[in-house]
Amino acid sequence: MKNNASIPYTVCLIIGDFLALVAAFVGAFLLRITFDDKPIPNPIPAITYLEVFLALLPFWIFVFALLGLYNGTIYEKRFREFGRLLIGSFIGMMFVILWDFFSVNPILPAAAIPLYGLTLAFIFLVIFRNLARFVRARLFGFNLGLTHILIVGNTAMTQELVDWLANSKQSGYKVVGVVGGKLAVGSHTNIATYKTFDQFLEAEPAELHQVIQTELYADDKRNLEILSYTQTHHIGYRFVPGNTELFVGNLDVELFRSSVPMIAVHQTALLGWGRVVKRAFDALAGGLIIVIASPIMLVIALLIKLNGGGSVFFRQTRLTRFNHEFRVFKFRTQFAKYDGTTPEEAFAMMNKPELALEYRRNGDYLANDPRVTPLGRFLRRTSLDELPQLFNVFKGDISLVGPRPLIPQELSSYEKRHAILSVKSGLTGLAQVSGRRNINFEERRTLDIYYVQNWSFWLDLTILAKTVRSVLASEGAK
Repeated sequence: MKNNASIPYTVCLIIGDFLALVAAFVGAFLLRITFDDKPIPNPIPAITYLEVFLALLPFWIFVFALLGLYNGTIYEKRFREFGRLLIGSFIGMMFVILWDFFSVNPILPAAAIPLYGLTLAFIFLVIFRNLARFVRARLFGFNLGLTHILIVGNTAMTQELVDWLANSKQSGYKVVGVVGGKLAVGSHTNIATYKTFDQFLEAEPAELHQVIQTELYADDKRNLEILSYTQTHHIGYRFVPGNTELFVGNLDVELFRSSVPMIAVHQTALLGWGRVVKRAFDALAGGLIIVIASPIMLVIALLIKLNGGGSVFFRQTRLTRFNHEFRVFKFRTQFAKYDGTTPEEAFAMMNKPELALEYRRNGDYLANDPRVTPLGRFLRRTSLDELPQLFNVFKGDISLVGPRPLIPQELSSYEKRHAILSVKSGLTGLAQVSGRRNINFEERRTLDIYYVQNWSFWLDLTILAKTVRSVLASEGAK
C-alpha cells in the first residue's frame, strides 16, 4: 500500500529508539563506573562495552517491532505505546543478561548496570517518542506528512468522517474529495465533491493514499471498480459497514462445514481464558488492596459512627453479568434517615420534589445535595466511599474494571442493556476515567458498550492506572 510519510516516520522512530538505547547504556555505564565508588567486579574497557551493546541493539529493535511499536495504529495510542516500550525494554534487558550469563567473557562490568540501563532506556524512549509525536503534529500544520483520503458514500457515517478529519492539523488526514454529493460535506466547502467515482478519476485527482467506502452500491460492478482501482494503484482501502454494531467486539472467521467462510460475531471480547485471567487478577489484586486499605476503612467506619450514628454501609441491589442481582456495599454518605429511599422519595420527605427533577436532568448529580453529610462529601470527592466494593470484587459479584453497576430501574428502559450485562460490572470503568460525573448517562453507557466489545487485559490495566490518576487529582469527582 502507498504511504505518504509513514515509512519515513517509522524509519525516524527506529533510528531515534536506537540512539535512545545507546544513550541509556552509555549513561548506565557512566553512572556505575564514574559516580559509584564501589569496586568494579568485571573491569571492561568502555569501547568493548559499547561495541557489544551496539551488536545487541538490533535484537532490541526487533523486539520493539514484534510488539507493534512501528505500526501506524500505535502512534496515537500514547498509553499503550508507553506500556509496550516498558515491556520491550524489559525483554531486551533480559536478553542482555542471558547473553552475559552464557558468554565466555562478561559484557556487564557490574550487576547494577542492567537496572540503570532499563530505567534510563525507558525514560529516554518515552522522551524521544513524545518529541517525535510533537514534531509530527507540527509538520501537519505545514501540510507535511498528511494522509490523503477519498471518502465514497453519502451516509451519516460519511458526514461524521468528514467532520472528524476536516481539520488536517489535528487529524493528520486530508480529505481530497467525497464521492456522493454535497450533502455529506456540509459546511466544509473546501472539500471537493463528485457524483460518481468515475467523475473523480476524470478530474485528475491529487496524490491519494487511501479510499474509505461508507456504503455499498446496489450495482456490484461499481463496488468492484473502486476496489480494483485501489488494488491496481496500491492504495489503501477500507470499508465502513452500514450496521457498525455488527462488526465490533470479538470476531472469528471460520469455515462452516469445511467449505463456507463464515464470520462469528460475539457479544463481547471477554471470552474463554480471558475470563479466567480476569477473575484471577480480581481475586489477587482485590484481596491485596483489601489488606492494605483495611486500616483506612476502619477509620472511616468509626468516623461515620461518631458523626450521627446509623449504618456504616450503604447497601443497594445492583445488576451485573447476565442480569444477576447482587447487594453492593459502599460507605454511607447520606444522612441515616434517607437510607433505603430513592432520590424522589428523599426529596419528597424534604418537601422539595423539584430537586429530584434537577437531579435527574444533571445525570444523577446535584450540587450541594442536601441528603449528603459533610463527611460524605469528602468521601465522595476522594472516592473513599467506594472502598467496601472491594469485598464485592473479592466475592466475584463484580470486577475491578467493568461497566458501572447500576440499579435495575436505570437500565430497564435502555435498549442496549443486554450488551452491557454480558460482562461483570466493575468498581471502575472506562466511563469513570473519561470524565466520571462530567459526562451524561447516554455517553457513559456508550463507553460501557465500547469496553464490553473491545475488552483486553491491557485495557483493564490502562483503566486502573488512569483511575489512580483521576482519584489522586479528583478529576470529575463530585
